[in-house]
Amino acid sequence: MSDSPENTTGENTSQQSLNNGRICRVAYTINNMQPVSCTIISDQPMFYMDFEASTLEEPCFLDEQEIAVLEKEVTRLKREIEDFERFSGMLDDSEEKKAKEFSENIDEIKAIQSAPHEFSNVALKQKITETLSLSRAGKAYLDFASQYNVNIIITAQVENALYDRKSGTIQVNPNLPFEDVLLLSARELRRHWQHRQGGLVNPLVFQPDNAILINRIQCADLTASMVRIAWELQLTGEKAVWERLESSPMADLARAFAHEAFLDFRTINNGVASAAVFEAWFLSERCKSEDKDLIQQMLTDAQGYVFDSGEPMKSVTAEIIGALGSMPFGKNYLAQHAMTIMNDAIFTEVRDRSNANFLWFIKFERSFRETEHGLQTSNPSSGQSGSNTTQAGKHHAQSGQAEIVQFNPRQNNAGELTNKGLLSAEEKPAGQKKSAAKSKNLDQKVIYLRRWSAD
Repeated sequence: MSDSPENTTGENTSQQSLNNGRICRVAYTINNMQPVSCTIISDQPMFYMDFEASTLEEPCFLDEQEIAVLEKEVTRLKREIEDFERFSGMLDDSEEKKAKEFSENIDEIKAIQSAPHEFSNVALKQKITETLSLSRAGKAYLDFASQYNVNIIITAQVENALYDRKSGTIQVNPNLPFEDVLLLSARELRRHWQHRQGGLVNPLVFQPDNAILINRIQCADLTASMVRIAWELQLTGEKAVWERLESSPMADLARAFAHEAFLDFRTINNGVASAAVFEAWFLSERCKSEDKDLIQQMLTDAQGYVFDSGEPMKSVTAEIIGALGSMPFGKNYLAQHAMTIMNDAIFTEVRDRSNANFLWFIKFERSFRETEHGLQTSNPSSGQSGSNTTQAGKHHAQSGQAEIVQFNPRQNNAGELTNKGLLSAEEKPAGQKKSAAKSKNLDQKVIYLRRWSAD
């Protein structure tokens, strides 16, 4: 056996290869290593030859343009380093200077802590009152609040602004820009107005569908009031507040109000401009955020409004919407749109899929608990009337069959409004017109379940 190439290229080998046939060439790797080796196998046992190719890559040469660019970059870096070294030598980083600056900072902190905060808070409150008084609506809200002894308090204990019913105060955080403080104060003054007019009702005391609607109306009304006050301040020369709205996420609402008010100034008092802001609020994605917050409150309800309350849930009526749309002066901008707000899908539909799923779960859970409570407290022999569960229990107790379990997770506002005279008979849904005809065949379509007990 030999590794010499001479043994494979000699005359004897060539003659033997001619006599014995074509030489077999095999490419292989050892332990999956590169490069691939090629072996020449002859007719002799254990005879092979390794072919090693050069793995060195040819050097990569740059052209003249690339070299010129690199030279410019190197020159620029050298210049920056020289400038940095020159300016760094001018800085005084001595220990004496550091100690002097440290003592100066201590003196400034002490001066801030010893400043009369009460005077600054009083001055800020006075400035807020004077600025809002320039707006006709803002002055009306301030006068209305003073009638009920509701005061504006400057405190850092709240995140931005808060109307506290129990203490009768409007708390405002002074660490915000002054334009934001004005807008937040206007919002809380409007919230106090809602409270006194009967529109500030906790949404959790309504049915889940109605709670979504009433919460949306309350939030949209607060926003419309903020935009109106900002527009009126702009007319008096205080343009900073309006510019703050135009540069904020509320710019679309500000443009909706400005479009109506600029074309006709009478829309400010007759409610058309505020209604434009109200509608633009519902057409935006703000409904999704407000619905999510309210649904989380429903799921984490610690007071038992949603699931444990034994009182009947309230329903949205035209009176509540009218209370939310009332103004200190001018026309009520929501009263004429009450029926549209209660029936139009733009105002009532939950467009976000996640919120809709959680809302369906809340409605189903509440309906299930109500039905379970009705089964536990039902007495078929008492002779009481007016309850569907009791009537069904009495009927099937006589016939020896089980009670009917019916779920009504969705509330029909149109039917209740028709009974109150707010809707005409022609506006009744088609399903209600046919309900009398279908009631005759109800017993034939009812599926009776086995009687069960909550125990």
